Amino acid sequence: MTETVKLITPVDGSIYAERPIATDQAVNAAVERAKAAQEKWAQVPIVERGKYMLAMLEALVAMTDEIVPEIAWQMGRPVRYGGEFGGVKERTNYMVEIAEAALKSVPASNPKDGFRRYVKKDPLGVVMVIAPWNYPYLTAVNTIVPALMAGNTVILKHAAQTLLVGERFQQAFDKVGLPKGVFQNVVLNHAQTEKLLGSGKIDHVNFTGSVGGGRAIEKAAAGTFMTLGLELGGKDPAYVLPDAKMDHAVANLVDGAFYNSGQCCCGIERVYVHEKVYDEFVEGFIAETKNYVVGNPLDQETTMGPMAQARFADLIREQKAEALRKGAKAHINMKVANDKAGSPYLAPEVLTEVDHQMSVMREESFGPIVGIMKVRNDEEAIALMNDSPYGLTASIWTRDTEQAVAIGNRVETGTVFMNRCDYLDPALVWTGVKNTGKGAGLSAIGYDNLTRPKSFHLREAI
Repeated sequence: MTETVKLITPVDGSIYAERPIATDQAVNAAVERAKAAQEKWAQVPIVERGKYMLAMLEALVAMTDEIVPEIAWQMGRPVRYGGEFGGVKERTNYMVEIAEAALKSVPASNPKDGFRRYVKKDPLGVVMVIAPWNYPYLTAVNTIVPALMAGNTVILKHAAQTLLVGERFQQAFDKVGLPKGVFQNVVLNHAQTEKLLGSGKIDHVNFTGSVGGGRAIEKAAAGTFMTLGLELGGKDPAYVLPDAKMDHAVANLVDGAFYNSGQCCCGIERVYVHEKVYDEFVEGFIAETKNYVVGNPLDQETTMGPMAQARFADLIREQKAEALRKGAKAHINMKVANDKAGSPYLAPEVLTEVDHQMSVMREESFGPIVGIMKVRNDEEAIALMNDSPYGLTASIWTRDTEQAVAIGNRVETGTVFMNRCDYLDPALVWTGVKNTGKGAGLSAIGYDNLTRPKSFHLREAI
């Protein structure tokens, strides 16, 4: 019997899509096609590669009316928010725009008469993208576009929860006539993925997912000397200072905590507020949170759909229950249909009187729950922000840019925000520290991670 992957929709628990897993022979054939196509693709001028990317983007955007409800069915995001194509456009356009400059050979810094010396940036070869379900288009495009622009070929394995996204990318690339083998979507199980990574036939893998998943990727790739890009867990903090513009901070931090049901890599999971404005901030945050409407993501009035899987919602329920047992106070307690153990439907929750002995303040939640702590000063806030095994982003809310920089310099994180959060700027490198992972994406630095340096030391004939 053919093994399949079943996509269980969080909307009603039914099977929304089912696809056969590729045979080992089909996987091997895909890799051989990718390797054969890569040499020719690398010879295609960068400008021409860019035309393919922009045409793919146009083809993808043309599917918006079909894709938006598909996303709702697959992982629960409300249709009122549309697709992810604002960010997909921004990132694709930017990475295409900077490609020639970012991939240009770098001359030696100390010219010498009679010599031509420079470092060329060669493609790595075959790049595998293992994409997550939470922002299925945005996260995938972060590597797909720059990898292809750099002259690599790409094999995409998308999360089982968002199977159809990989097919949409394939449709878009096929429609614009991308040469065969340059981009391929495959459906694999975990064992096949590990086997492929350990085969030595993949030159780079980019994975977005859990810390456990990242460790499994490293283990599978051990000894192959392939390069890795791993964006793993997060527990992103915010610090609200006394001079913060309060209504702006409240609105943006509530959105940063609860958009996409809190299932955001750089979503806000813990907030530290200076004691001078603590009461005002908490009051505003609670009031704003109570405006959410939890329900069927296919309904236009719904502002928070179900979590992608019931087990994710149950983790949030466990974190909340543990926090309450240890003295935390819950402020929302919203009544939502089907909000019970074993259901993906879950109301947002705001906790105060929390501390770092509670898992909700130190362990990744990846859901609609946030703890708010009062702090006395910057020193206490910085210590608490750094008291985490993760480090993807941190946001600082103040009118004083220099103070934000001074604090940001001491926070262990990949990105420091001031007066904004939960955003990825393609002109800035996307990276993290500690258990958040390794590697870097987007910006010119992202291209460095998708190429290998090759030195040329040319001496003129004497």
